[in-house]
Amino acid sequence: MAFSGGVDSTLLLKVCLDTLGRDNVLAVTAESETYPAEEIKGAEQLALALGARWRLIHTEELSNECFASNPSDRCYYCKRELFSKLRGIADDEGLKHVLDGSNLDDTGDWRPGMKAAKELGVISPLKEAGLTKEDIREISRELGLPTWEKPSMACLASRFPYGYRITPQELRMVGEAERFLRDLGFRQVRVRHHGRLARIEVDSSQIERLASKEIRDKVSSRLKELGYVWIAMDLDGYRTGSLNEARA
Repeated sequence: MAFSGGVDSTLLLKVCLDTLGRDNVLAVTAESETYPAEEIKGAEQLALALGARWRLIHTEELSNECFASNPSDRCYYCKRELFSKLRGIADDEGLKHVLDGSNLDDTGDWRPGMKAAKELGVISPLKEAGLTKEDIREISRELGLPTWEKPSMACLASRFPYGYRITPQELRMVGEAERFLRDLGFRQVRVRHHGRLARIEVDSSQIERLASKEIRDKVSSRLKELGYVWIAMDLDGYRTGSLNEARA
C-alpha cells in the first residue's frame, strides 16, 4: 500500500495490519524532490512503530516532461509513476492488491490522480467506506494513532500554479520556506510559489500572529534569503487546493 505517514494512510495501514496480518501487508513510501525529507523519516518511524513491513522507493516524476511542465492534470502523471511502481512491487511480493488512502473528501476537488488509480486497479478502502477526513481523524483518535491531529500534507508540486514549470531548485525553496514557518509554530501552512513572490497560507486562527511585526520581520528576512523578493499573506487563510480556484 502507498504509505505517506499522513492521517489517512496511517489509519489504513493500522486497519490492514489488524485485519490481514503483518505478512500480508507492505507499506511503501515514495521519496522524490516533491516531498519534504522530514516526512520520509517520519513515515519510516511510524510504519515500524505499527509493526509493519516498510519499503522506501524513489519516484522520478520530474524526469517526465508531462509532469515538470505542470499542466492541470499534473497529478495524473505523478500518480501513474507511483502506482505503476507499487503494482510491480505487489506482483513481485505476491500481494494481490495495491491500496491508497484517498477518502471521500477527495472526490470534491480536482483530483486527476484518481484516473491513474482507476487505470491501474488501485483500491481506496477509506473512500469506498464513505469516510471523510473528519471521520478518519476521529477514528484515529479513538485508536490512539499519533497522526489523528497531524496537519494535512500534499506534495510540494501543489504549491506551483498550473503552467509554471517545476524545478528541483524551486521545490527546495518552497520546502525550506514551509519548514521555517512550521518551526515558528505554524502547524498548517502552505507557501504558494509564484516565481519571486511567495503567497503564504496559514490557518485562519493564526493569521493575526503571522501579521504581527515580530513574525513578519522574521518571515520576510528568511524567505528573502531563500530567493523570494515579495512575500504576501493570503487573507483567506489555508484551504485545500487553493490553486485550483484559478483553474477555470
